[in-house]
Amino acid sequence: MLTPLFTQHYPRGSTAFSALVEQDVKRALDEDIGTGDLTATLIPADNIAHATIITRQDAVICGIDWVNACFKVIDADIKLKWLVNEGEKIAANQLLCEITGNARALLTAERCALNFLQLMSAVATQTRKFVMAVSGTKAQILDTRKTIPSLRLTQKYAVTVGGGANQRLALYDGILIKENHIAAAGSIHAALEIAFKTYPNTSTQIEVENLDQLKQALDAGATSILLDNFGMLDMKKAVQMNIEAYAGRAEIEASGGVDLSSARAIALTGVDRISIGSLTKNIDAIDLSMRIK
Repeated sequence: MLTPLFTQHYPRGSTAFSALVEQDVKRALDEDIGTGDLTATLIPADNIAHATIITRQDAVICGIDWVNACFKVIDADIKLKWLVNEGEKIAANQLLCEITGNARALLTAERCALNFLQLMSAVATQTRKFVMAVSGTKAQILDTRKTIPSLRLTQKYAVTVGGGANQRLALYDGILIKENHIAAAGSIHAALEIAFKTYPNTSTQIEVENLDQLKQALDAGATSILLDNFGMLDMKKAVQMNIEAYAGRAEIEASGGVDLSSARAIALTGVDRISIGSLTKNIDAIDLSMRIK
């Protein structure tokens, strides 16, 4: 099984992880507060409030560190007591967190905190559904680069919380030779030859659109191949070709048009990985609510 790239580079609790959370939260609060929270000034400055966060629907909770940071940046004295853990399955109407602190500060931080929690929990929840759909097979669920601008790493972290892995973190993190790269290089063989010579220690994957291109890629020494929008029968033939003619040398990944209704059938073709853009692109935020008591 793949170790998620996010986990390798940004293990939770590390300096790098904390810096990512801090960066995200600062950008979000700066955007939201600007020159000041006008509405919060209607509340007496010394009022102390107690609030709770609940979920209105089933989900996988993700983003606790971001929520904590949103409140703590506004007022370090705010106290948060979480009743659930990161990655835990939560049920509709479940109490997630109790918060006590300055009322103005709670109200100022509320929206950004919930925005992170509802987005990240949605990604983790969607990922978990796909992971469960392919359970018992060798296929691993991966994300793509189809993420919200400026929240790439945050969403990829949420994928790992849901049990998935990361295809790449970004363009700097690995080579994926696609149709236009092949056209520009002149051929599959030429593109792979250049990649292997220029970046011998870098993960290199090539995308193919049919079985003939798959054979070309395997003949050129590819060890990681992405099947782009292959039909189910051709996926099975691709896996078989790799095993029978090339001793299973290449890792085979399926991509394109994957949904929950097709994920298990794709996994059963024998592919090693399934990458799914909808994990981070087509998501519905989890319905959460904060209420002051």
